[in-house]
Amino acid sequence: MAASAVSPQAPTLPAERFFRGSLFFLVFSAVGALVSTGKLDAFTSVIAPLAMLYKGVRWWRGRPPEFSHHAATWLVIAYLGIFPLDAFFFSRAFVASSTNPALLAALLAAVHFLIYVMLVRLYSASTDRDALFLALLAFAAVLASSILTVDTSFLLLFFIFLLFAVATFLALELRRGAQGAILPAADAQAPRERRLSRALGYAALSVAAGAMVLGTLLFFVFPRFSAGYLSRASMQPSLMTGFTNDVELGQIGEIKKNSEVVLRVKTGSPVAYPLLRWRGIALTNFDGRRWTNPDHSPVTLTPNSDGWIYVADPQQGRNLAGSRFQYTVLLQPMASDAVFTASNALSVQGNFSGGGSVSDWTIRHSYLLRDNTGSIFNPFHNYAAVRYSAMSRVPPMNGAKLRAASSEYPEDIRGTYLQVPASLDPRIPQLAKQIASRARNPYDAALAIQGFLSGSRFTYTLNLSGKPGEDPLAHFLFVSRAGHCEYFASAMAVLLRTLGIASREVNGFLPGEYNDLAGDYIVRASDAHSWVEVYFPGTGWVTFDPTPAAAQNFGLLSRLGQYVDWFELSWSEWVINYDFAHQVQMAQGMQRNSRNWRESARGWFAGLQGRNRRWLRNWQMRHAELGVALPVLLILLLVALRYDLLRKILRRIRMYWQLHAPESARATFC
Repeated sequence: MAASAVSPQAPTLPAERFFRGSLFFLVFSAVGALVSTGKLDAFTSVIAPLAMLYKGVRWWRGRPPEFSHHAATWLVIAYLGIFPLDAFFFSRAFVASSTNPALLAALLAAVHFLIYVMLVRLYSASTDRDALFLALLAFAAVLASSILTVDTSFLLLFFIFLLFAVATFLALELRRGAQGAILPAADAQAPRERRLSRALGYAALSVAAGAMVLGTLLFFVFPRFSAGYLSRASMQPSLMTGFTNDVELGQIGEIKKNSEVVLRVKTGSPVAYPLLRWRGIALTNFDGRRWTNPDHSPVTLTPNSDGWIYVADPQQGRNLAGSRFQYTVLLQPMASDAVFTASNALSVQGNFSGGGSVSDWTIRHSYLLRDNTGSIFNPFHNYAAVRYSAMSRVPPMNGAKLRAASSEYPEDIRGTYLQVPASLDPRIPQLAKQIASRARNPYDAALAIQGFLSGSRFTYTLNLSGKPGEDPLAHFLFVSRAGHCEYFASAMAVLLRTLGIASREVNGFLPGEYNDLAGDYIVRASDAHSWVEVYFPGTGWVTFDPTPAAAQNFGLLSRLGQYVDWFELSWSEWVINYDFAHQVQMAQGMQRNSRNWRESARGWFAGLQGRNRRWLRNWQMRHAELGVALPVLLILLLVALRYDLLRKILRRIRMYWQLHAPESARATFC
């Protein structure tokens, strides 16, 4: 391996430029895959690609290596002294908010070391051995990327890496075979190099495409029973506040400024329920600035024999009327243990114990917690992407029944959901009485307060101006008259409680944007929302939302985003969570489709045959005179053919007789 591989002093072989470019983009795509995971720190994500681009420009211009092999070796050895500091301090600080900071810090430090070695080797590469070592390091970087992420961006970068890997090894083998050969003349070398580079590009593209197709087929034939590795562990979980048992007024508004996708809820079709919400956590006590739930009192819910966990809140009432619907939730990593479902959840099924693929074992060994407000929690709290199915009911809004509901509450309801702040502004109870002055029952009072807050007197905004002082709720109701959903929900809950009507604040998400391509709701952090649940004896908790509706714009970019979301959902469904159950489902679908194709083809041929028959029948009816002429013509044609055939037979007999018969007989015959 003494021959130079990447040094500018090497002989300029026809595939040299193609080889250099392929090797560089192979390493660059591997580093890009690592950066695209989003798990690296900002310094590494910026410096590493810039250092590679700088070297690529120098390499393309034929500049010599910056380091000798001896210097590169000492640089790598020197970094071994920095590695413990990185693992125990720098990387540890970056992943401090993760679930397993020690493991993730060690992994991140190892990735830093890998990128450092790649850069040092790139800046000192001069032989074929260096090129092979760089290719191996690039492959290790792609493996590290697959550990850190399962996003669709990795799929694209992996295809790019595969293309340049094929191109690199094709060019490397060609260069090896050409070393020592007689070089062509300089004036004839350039056209040959262009043609050869083009041919190598086509060959690399063809081989890479074939590998992708074959790999895809093998993937679906041999399903993956588990997935995720560390890809489901989030180094920096989003939404740190707002979905816990202690929420300060204003925290949901901070979440709403983020547009990151946090939920995908697959329903198959739009849910015809105007008050559809993805319920997270309900809160009971309000001190004027903060909502809490001090009496958490969770109970453990275990799966039944069918794997479903029945989570219905006993306080929802005995009336289970209303239509039911099932849906599938893909919950992104979130710093909250809340399990988000549609209101009035009945049952949940999923692997909550550790993410990854859902199997019978993991489902049967998962369990959930439900507190006294009917909120559902994942006790494993693994900050991982979780996929689960749920069943909820859409309760009918029976106004007559709600108006006739008793105002006598059970003791546990009265003792918990009528609490108001000790230092409540006296203007708030007066305002509640004024709004509900014409109401004759709690239901009409709730409607009156909801209409008052959602009317033209108040404005929805995320940009609050002025200082709310010690009593932000009074400042909202009597001074600013502007705020986001938390202020509207808190105001309604407190106004109702001053009237002796049991209520509570609920934090969760609006339905989000429905994507008809994938049949799912795209729920973003900006869809975070607060609303109110009011208790009616005999019916249970009923949803009210006093927040004015915000304007929504769905244009071209939104439609493109729906296509991206459809691809993301399909990727998660058929790649990340692909298992034996998906394989059986796909096989059954292919069987049904093949049967439908056969039936469609048979029907198409039958229809074509019938159309031809009808056309021939209509043609005969339009040309009735040909009904007699055609048989006569056919008979004449048959006679002519037979006469011609008879003449040919007699001619052959005569020729045979003339050749083989005795001369005397021949003369007699002739």
